[in-house]
Amino acid sequence: MANIVARSYPEEIAASLAAEGMHPVLARIYAARGITRAEQLQTSLSGLIPPSQLRNADKMAALLADAIAQGKRLLIVADYDSDGATACAVGVRGLRMFGAKVEYLVPNRFDHGYGLTPEIVRLAAERQPDIIVTVDNGIASVEGVAEATRLGIDVLVTDHHLQGDAVPDAACIVNPNARGCTFPSKNLAGVGVIFYVMMALRAELRSRGAFADKPEPNLTELLDLVALGTVADVVRLDDNNRILVDQGLRRIRAGKASPGVTALLRVAGRDPRRASTYDLGFVAGPRLNAAGRLEDMALGIECLLAQDEAQAQTLAAQLDSMNRSRREIEADMQQTALAALEDMTAGENFSLSLFDPEWHQGVIGILASRLKEKFHRPVITFAPASDGKIKGSGRSIPGLHLRDALDLVSKREPDLLLSFGGHAMAAGLSLMLENFPRFCKAFEEVASQQLTPADLEQMIETDGRLDTADHTLDAAHAIDCGIWGQGFAAPAFHGEFAVAEQRVVGERHLKLKLRRDRQVLDAMLFFHADPLPAAVNAVYQLGVNEYNGQQSVQLTLRHWSPA
Repeated sequence: MANIVARSYPEEIAASLAAEGMHPVLARIYAARGITRAEQLQTSLSGLIPPSQLRNADKMAALLADAIAQGKRLLIVADYDSDGATACAVGVRGLRMFGAKVEYLVPNRFDHGYGLTPEIVRLAAERQPDIIVTVDNGIASVEGVAEATRLGIDVLVTDHHLQGDAVPDAACIVNPNARGCTFPSKNLAGVGVIFYVMMALRAELRSRGAFADKPEPNLTELLDLVALGTVADVVRLDDNNRILVDQGLRRIRAGKASPGVTALLRVAGRDPRRASTYDLGFVAGPRLNAAGRLEDMALGIECLLAQDEAQAQTLAAQLDSMNRSRREIEADMQQTALAALEDMTAGENFSLSLFDPEWHQGVIGILASRLKEKFHRPVITFAPASDGKIKGSGRSIPGLHLRDALDLVSKREPDLLLSFGGHAMAAGLSLMLENFPRFCKAFEEVASQQLTPADLEQMIETDGRLDTADHTLDAAHAIDCGIWGQGFAAPAFHGEFAVAEQRVVGERHLKLKLRRDRQVLDAMLFFHADPLPAAVNAVYQLGVNEYNGQQSVQLTLRHWSPA
């Protein structure tokens, strides 16, 4: 049973925000998220932290400017997720704006694994680059950078992942999370890092007089890609990231997005003119990710690089088809996993580690996420790899820093993990199949030492109750216009309703009419077709439904229990 808790907020701050003209509901929502003054919600590009504050950004800009002037060949090596794909597209398009000779290479998840490995470097060397630029990877690629150096190729690393004990001997590293970097926002996604490098490069070229007789490239043309990668990578939406995302969404809504981003939304039946962070994180992002999960992310990158609308639409249709296949694979895997966990009770384990020889490497991360949501425990799911190895993808809960937990496992069992890396909430690893039982025990020991039984109790945070009078289109529109995501959660409310009407639509969703006092509200409960009781306690989001040109308030239920 989930515990529903209303977020606390400083009432004096909420009152101050409301006094400045903010909608009272929004004032308390923002106050609960740490906003203390309205200026924090300004999303002008002038509010971005300057690139000069990102350690080594100026140095890398100078190296890139030299390379462009000398006609050197650049090769971007990307990651195979949405962040990596958008970062690659920003790097390719941005560098070409400045006249660089640049191509890209993205590892195949199944053949090459993650990062700038020696194998990928040797594959890259066949293209005879002078410089390799990594995006969304590289901070852990000690051996890969050494191999590139051996082959006479310089490496520029742009990454945002946490730094390990060893650092690659690259020509330059730009990473807000590298030790010694004092950049105020540690939450830049990989796409945000390469965008900052492009801003620094433009400033460097400007200082060299490169634009004396021609207009400067307009880097705002890349912001739709930056917004997509930032939201899809689930990084914290701090003040700086909210500016990047808001500006990207403005371009999408204004019809100025790249053909690929527009096509990814349209193929899913979404109107780009009303694009939201939800569309980036749950519509475009998964379709882009499907390429890297099932086949080759080069398809997704080509979609993002497409300049022709027809070509972009064709590629987006292929990605949409892959995403449907991914969902089918995921559903089968989830059914297998849940069957294996039928006898588990909530208090037995502090973690879950699962392996099935039939599982697909590209989908285990999503499976881990679904199981984590269901059981509210750190979950690592494994699929077969080559040569007797298995690859795992994990998702965690507050209270357990997943990468640090794996680091502790590796220190206690030095020969157990072949590789690992990641963040607080998500990580990947590999080990030999024969060592799987040993890993389960070691990881459970770490989890049980760092988590308490209270940590395993699922808690749903809401923004409290809404008065009947606050269920208005004005309030719904105000919320819809906000920039919500990781660390800046979309508003949710809770309350008790009578279920006045209910019917199944689309075979697996409930369309509802909910009554409270004398007010009757339309509502949707997705992916649930069984009838609800006569009254429910519901956690819901307030939104706008548009049908036949008419707009109305609609609640979307996120959780419910009998009243």
